[in-house]
Amino acid sequence: MIYLIVFVLLLAAELFYFQIADRFNIIDKPNERSSHNYITIRGGGVVWWVAALLYLLFNLSVTAGWFLAGITLIAGVSFVDDVKGLGQKMRLLFHLLAMSCAFYLAGVFGSYPWWAIVIGYVVFIGIVNAYNFMDGINGITGLYSIAVLASLQFVNLSHVHFTHPDLIWYPMLASVVFLFFNFRKRARCFAGDVGSVSVAFWVVTLLLLLMIKTGNLIWIGFLMVYGVDAVMTILHRIYLKQNIMEAHRLHFYQILANEKHMPHRLVSLIYFTVQLVCSALIIDLYPTLGWWIFAILSILLVALYNLKFKMMK
Repeated sequence: MIYLIVFVLLLAAELFYFQIADRFNIIDKPNERSSHNYITIRGGGVVWWVAALLYLLFNLSVTAGWFLAGITLIAGVSFVDDVKGLGQKMRLLFHLLAMSCAFYLAGVFGSYPWWAIVIGYVVFIGIVNAYNFMDGINGITGLYSIAVLASLQFVNLSHVHFTHPDLIWYPMLASVVFLFFNFRKRARCFAGDVGSVSVAFWVVTLLLLLMIKTGNLIWIGFLMVYGVDAVMTILHRIYLKQNIMEAHRLHFYQILANEKHMPHRLVSLIYFTVQLVCSALIIDLYPTLGWWIFAILSILLVALYNLKFKMMK
């Protein structure tokens, strides 16, 4: 019953936000780098922040409070960036503060050496930004997030309990609400930075909790499809001597959607399915194969990514 209430509240919050966006002209206008050609409401991904607020209200705890603080910092600066734009230094500052909240609730400070914490900041903030860069076609952020969250929940309920289940159910419900308006041929709204960055913060916080609980980094494989695409695209752009911080259309999913004209929803479903398969194989085979399963899957994904270059000819 509680999940139905949360779902209804999230749906109502999304519809309320649409009214605000219409009034204040918070829209996404297509440009030469866009994968769409129509004006759409931007920032519909604020529903993930609302889910964090509801999680605190229904699960009062210190952990929930620190998590809301972190996601509020990162969502707030991203929303302002969506509306009027901000400099990279300001965004980085808020990302550091938000990740500090995640590290505090996970018990990182005082438990690990300073150099490991610095690496953690670089890796997890990098993941958040890569997640944001991968948000470019209808359905991909919502579906991929469900694939990652479902994998985390399966481990949480069946293998090792590392967090309250609601900390995973709530963003999954938010993803469903967002997809109702976004997983369409003509989307009603886009996630915006506020959405893609917020759900990315949620994902990395959960991964951090799981890694600390198990003392194992293998769970980073729950992001390997996005990871391979993001890393290989960065390497490609460095080879082309491009500014990797500028918008572009060189991700594999962009080539499929823009150059090969595959339907956005089909491409998003492919990313969703491949990540679910990779996650399932990691969960099932890691106990016997160890990190070899990660290496094998990475090689296969890199080989698939290289098909992009044939498509670009």
